[in-house]
Amino acid sequence: MLKNDFKSKLFLKYISSYLFILLIPLILMTVFIYQNAVANLRTEIEQSRLDQLTQAKVIVDGRIKELSEIASRISYDKRLTPYRVHDPIFSGEAIQSLDQYKSTSSIIDEILLYFHKDGKIYSSQGLYDLDVFAKAFNFQNWPKDKLFEDLNTVKFPSMRPEIASKTSTSMLQRMLAYLVPITPNNPTPHGTVMYLIKESELSDLIGSVLGNYQGLTYILDSAGHILVDNRQGEALSGSGAKSLIELPAGISERTINGKPHSVVSVKSDTNGWTYVTAMPSSQFFSSVLHVRSFMILLFCITVLVGAAAALLLARMQYRPISNLVEFAASSSGGERPQGAAAASGNELDRIRSALQAYSSRIDLQEPFARNHFLSMVLKYGNVQSLSPELQRTFELRFDRAHHFAAVIGSGANAGTPNEREERQELIQLLNQIEFPELHAIGYGVELPQLDQLALIVSFDSDGRQPAFDRLREIVEAVRASLLDVTEDIPSIGVGTCYGSPDQLNQSFIEACSAFEHRASVEPGSVTYFEKLSDAPNQADWIPGNALMKLSQSLKQGSFDVAAQIIESAMRNLHASRPSALLTRCICFDLLNTMLRTASELGLHGAAQDFAPAAIYGNSLDELERSFLTLASRICGQVEQNVQKEEQSLTDRISAYIDEHYADHSLSLESVAFTFSVSPSHVSRSFKEKIGLNFIQYIWQKRLEQVIVQLRTTSDPLKDIIMRVGYQDTPNFTRKFKKETGYTPGQYRKLFSENEQARHLSETDDE
Repeated sequence: MLKNDFKSKLFLKYISSYLFILLIPLILMTVFIYQNAVANLRTEIEQSRLDQLTQAKVIVDGRIKELSEIASRISYDKRLTPYRVHDPIFSGEAIQSLDQYKSTSSIIDEILLYFHKDGKIYSSQGLYDLDVFAKAFNFQNWPKDKLFEDLNTVKFPSMRPEIASKTSTSMLQRMLAYLVPITPNNPTPHGTVMYLIKESELSDLIGSVLGNYQGLTYILDSAGHILVDNRQGEALSGSGAKSLIELPAGISERTINGKPHSVVSVKSDTNGWTYVTAMPSSQFFSSVLHVRSFMILLFCITVLVGAAAALLLARMQYRPISNLVEFAASSSGGERPQGAAAASGNELDRIRSALQAYSSRIDLQEPFARNHFLSMVLKYGNVQSLSPELQRTFELRFDRAHHFAAVIGSGANAGTPNEREERQELIQLLNQIEFPELHAIGYGVELPQLDQLALIVSFDSDGRQPAFDRLREIVEAVRASLLDVTEDIPSIGVGTCYGSPDQLNQSFIEACSAFEHRASVEPGSVTYFEKLSDAPNQADWIPGNALMKLSQSLKQGSFDVAAQIIESAMRNLHASRPSALLTRCICFDLLNTMLRTASELGLHGAAQDFAPAAIYGNSLDELERSFLTLASRICGQVEQNVQKEEQSLTDRISAYIDEHYADHSLSLESVAFTFSVSPSHVSRSFKEKIGLNFIQYIWQKRLEQVIVQLRTTSDPLKDIIMRVGYQDTPNFTRKFKKETGYTPGQYRKLFSENEQARHLSETDDE
């Protein structure tokens, strides 16, 4: 049997489809897992390094703070006053005191005390003349004059970066000089404490915290000077290192020496220093090689398992279809072809042909299918793409020469029973209204708003009068017919007449614009879109009615209509070639209309999607693309808002039904009027969001409650049915049996939790 299945192209198509459906998510999932593993590992490493660098900063800042505290103690130490230091008797005690202070910090290589304008400097090793001191330490990039100037003038604690000194053993050591004026925080210090710190002390201190890794480590002061340079396997120029101070604190990406690096930066609030580490990004990927190997192995295994699953699923899906083919053949009196599909079509084609009549009749049972069909015509146009069979089924004809749409204000919100009755009469009147003498036929469409209806009109002109004159006669005839039904004078907005029914969506947008514009005139008026202000001050300007139509198309979320208006306006600008100033003014007029409409819709973020300054520098083609992008975003947001509103409305309606399902008068119309929307809109949105139509949903709620009461009570079936809002007991019993396979009495007898109720089950069935 499986061998015969492989002869079917449909069966092979199912297998290939399942393989395709399997492989695409599998590849995406593999890439996602791999990238996610790399990203997670990188994040962990970077966060760990950020924590370590923060810890190193705290330790170094603490050491530097200790130096400031030592300098403060020195300034108040009586043994180190200028008098005691210069006294030959006590100078030895002062030198010993400096040695004691030196031993209190592990990073101090030498501590020196200097009093302003003194010819001597004191250290833990002894007393130096300034000239002797300069020769003894022989700082490479700190001249003697500059050294003495810094010692006499320093006002705030400062670090002299990376001075190289030659010791007595002629070895060159890289050192830092930290100068602290004494007394600290005194605007007129009398001396300076200078600490000499080996750079290796700080780099080793940081390295002990960061651990071993390949990368760069820097400490930079607030001016961008390098204080500590600890590199492993890489080097960076001084200017390149200084640029790191501009990086924000935290983790960032930067290209160093032509390679991507992950840079971690920490700012010190104590002294303004910046601590920076840079690690090559390649180090992260070397850590996920095992993940890559595992993913390849998992991919291969999944493909093999997926191929077997695809074969199984394809066979499971094809088997019911083959059974339906046999049913279709028996229904049509034919026989199922052997092997694959016959030349006349595959299995699905034969099933479709056999069941088409049944599915058509089922679709027609939906009472609002016709209105939904016409609503789609108003929203999208494109009548010719719709099934001719459906058009014939709904008795709709769009074969006349001219077509237009109108919006009619019913004048009532259908809040009272009289208003509801009046609205139903209007709907029945407009359902299919015909004027043979004018060669016109119209089809009414319920809009979501209770106080508005739409009318689609198709007509032929006699050739002796303009189409617009015939249109006005038709509108007046419609208006007269409406006045026979309602006491309120209806307001009507009429769109432009077009030669193709595929443009009815444009006419509907225009009708909405005209209807909205009618608010500025007396109630009950007829407003024609073609008669709205369309005479600009200059021939190059976009007509006012076109801007109104653009605004309305955005409000309706109709991007196709909005795009046509924008493209037409830009084509006119290309053709007329107005001055640059006039072109900018016209483009600002178009942009203002779109942004104002977005603001009215509450889409205040739309202005951020378009920079008005771009009008000055972009070409017309670029502006057109920008306008189309903006219109697309506005229309997309409108569609999203509509969907959210419909979902919210459906949720509120379902909650209302859950609360009132036991009311026997509950109906689609009553619920629709309760929520101030049209019944057709409730029916369509309810079916789309819930998956059940309105009647089915109420039936399910009542059925569930009946089942609960059959199980838990001994009340008579008739009382239970009445309590849940159902009044026809025999009909309910038939539907109950069809749904559960049992009569209510049988169900109670089998599943009741109440012993007394079981004895009543036979009476219930009677």
